[in-house]
Amino acid sequence: MSSATPTPARVRRLPVVGALRLGRPSDVWFKPALSVVAAVAPPSLLLVALGRLDLAAYTMAGSLCALYAHHRPYAARAKVLAWVVLGMLGGLAVALVTASLTRNAVVLVTVGALLAAVQKAVCDATRVGPPAHVILTFVSSATLFVPQTLGQVPGHLALAAAAGAWAWLVGMAPAPLRPHGPERRATAQALHTAAVYAETARGGEESAGARSAAYAAVHAAWQTLLAARNRPSTTRRALERLVVRAEVALAAPADTDPARLRAWADAVCGSGRVPRTGDPRRDEGSLGERDELVGVAAERAVAPRPLWSRLGPLAPLAVRTALGCALAGYVSLALGADRPYWALVTAASLYQANLTLTWSRAVQRVVGNLVGVLLFAAVTPVARLGPLALVLCILACNFGAEALIGRNYWLGSVCVTPLALLVTELPGYQPTGELVTDRVVDTLVGALVGFAAALAVTDRRAGRRVERALTAVDRARERAARLAAGPASTPAALEAARRGLAAAVVDLRATADAAAGEWWQRALPQERVVLAEQAAHRTLAATVRRQGLLPDPGTTSTQTHTEDTSP
Repeated sequence: MSSATPTPARVRRLPVVGALRLGRPSDVWFKPALSVVAAVAPPSLLLVALGRLDLAAYTMAGSLCALYAHHRPYAARAKVLAWVVLGMLGGLAVALVTASLTRNAVVLVTVGALLAAVQKAVCDATRVGPPAHVILTFVSSATLFVPQTLGQVPGHLALAAAAGAWAWLVGMAPAPLRPHGPERRATAQALHTAAVYAETARGGEESAGARSAAYAAVHAAWQTLLAARNRPSTTRRALERLVVRAEVALAAPADTDPARLRAWADAVCGSGRVPRTGDPRRDEGSLGERDELVGVAAERAVAPRPLWSRLGPLAPLAVRTALGCALAGYVSLALGADRPYWALVTAASLYQANLTLTWSRAVQRVVGNLVGVLLFAAVTPVARLGPLALVLCILACNFGAEALIGRNYWLGSVCVTPLALLVTELPGYQPTGELVTDRVVDTLVGALVGFAAALAVTDRRAGRRVERALTAVDRARERAARLAAGPASTPAALEAARRGLAAAVVDLRATADAAAGEWWQRALPQERVVLAEQAAHRTLAATVRRQGLLPDPGTTSTQTHTEDTSP
């Protein structure tokens, strides 16, 4: 390992225009958008028919759980959605009981801030993914300020639980039609990004960004495939072999055919057969074909890390969240706000992996909310035509938020803001000007105070995590190099070493990127990170060649595995 000295920390310019730049929509943007509409509509329309739309806030709490886990295999999704519903009910129960015991606004804000910190830490540790803790915090914080009695709490929780059960069914509904849909999408993304990287590398214009994106996509594909720890089906084994080919392309881009990777990606995206990856001159059941997945089987057998060990590094984020949410709520109360939870939720939505990303989210939140209140003012006359019109406007905002948020957070917030304002009108209509003014003030308070709290609570341990990630890459590289050079190394040992080194490289890049966005810390060893990545990639290439996983240049197989429709 080089002894290169750390490069001095440079002052980062905070992005403004770049934070608002629109990206490409997600390939499956319509799935969460349609799911949330399907989950919210039946309970809300039933309450309209019963004349009890004032209870829709509780059913909507359960219905919003349909937004989660769309990227997970269905076996894992069933568990994750169940835990999300339970987590939502837990936060809701704390909020309702607290609201029934006290009307002290300072106490309510404090409880809301602590709940937000717990929800943020647990969602990040378990990698629940978008929308992560924000929906849970919105539900618990809003209900803290709804007058309750202890006798009403069980009924309100029952409504949320029933809607949560319906949301679980909505999330699992596509399973019989496309049992391997999430795994197929993740595999196709890995193949596509590997093809992009191979093209740049073969053209002599190797891009570190393309390489990092490809490694991250391959790693995400493995996480998706390994999330289902039940016995793998024929289809899943075929997908795993395709991800192995994407991984091989990253290690040896000069020996890779990008067009072939893209053809595989296109075939996987559909609902037909999964392409065969091996040399047609070899049987599927041969030793070489089986060796490719030895490491996969070993990794599937390893139990995940306990939750407590993943919570430790998130302590600074949890403290930021608790402090920022509490201060935002207190300042909002001092300004005479009736709904300080809007400022609290705004602060909770800001906190990302580092300060630079937190700043970008603050810009996006403010811009999106300011445009959103204008949209609310425009749709209010329609929403107040009657209870059915109000529900239809809420459904439209739900769909628009999920359809647009993938392009940029601020664009989704344009629909989230009128959605939150319309929800406040479920018990009865309120003055539009007052709602708009309060929302603008609370947004600005939440963004400013929340970001100030992030500045005050810096992540001093980010540099140490980079050092640990560097050490992990060094050890994984040394082990892989030793096995690649050893004539008696077994296929299982080589595969496990290669997979371990690839995962360590992905973790190093993610850790270094997160640390680079932090402020007020010692200089990071950027040069050492780059050198470690380069050495690791050379070792990965050597390991791939030692395993004999490079594709035969003369092979243009179009043979396919038969689709196994068992989930």
